[in-house]
Amino acid sequence: MSMALNGPGLWYATRATGLVTLLLLTAGMLLGIITAGRFASENWPRFLTVGLHRNITLLVLVFLTLHVGTTVVDTYTSIPATAAVIPFASSYKAPWLGLGAVAVDLLIAVLVTSLLRGRLGLRAWRRLHWLAYACWPVALIHGLGTGTDRRTLWVFAATLGCVAVVAAAATWRLATASRAGTR
Repeated sequence: MSMALNGPGLWYATRATGLVTLLLLTAGMLLGIITAGRFASENWPRFLTVGLHRNITLLVLVFLTLHVGTTVVDTYTSIPATAAVIPFASSYKAPWLGLGAVAVDLLIAVLVTSLLRGRLGLRAWRRLHWLAYACWPVALIHGLGTGTDRRTLWVFAATLGCVAVVAAAATWRLATASRAGTR
């Protein structure tokens, strides 16, 4: 039994893994913002937020790898693997795929600095971890520009939901920081 390297199967897999990656990245952003705001309650201890943030971010990496892998393997578009990490290296939808590569690079930087957190020190790690705040909107714009489903109601609603969740969490974080007199 041979596997086709083009056709609807890979196209559906690329679309699905891209959408799941966005949803997981949004959840990771939400949990990261909540962690930075030191949210905790009797029913929701801080270690739970931190643990979920780490594990969901690992899932982001898994689905992102599947998303890039199915895109590269699909012979319909001829997107080279280098286009996943070198911005604007592909001629296919170059601006949008380029933003996807930028988002991947930012996520890799956040991952590497998180793995080196003990060697970097908390202050340096925290500053570099701010790249995550750039990764999310760049990835969102990549999906809006490249995604073939962006005009369907359910994908548009999911995208708006992601924006609303991150905006609400960021607003909460800024409000709690200003009340506390911190940044």
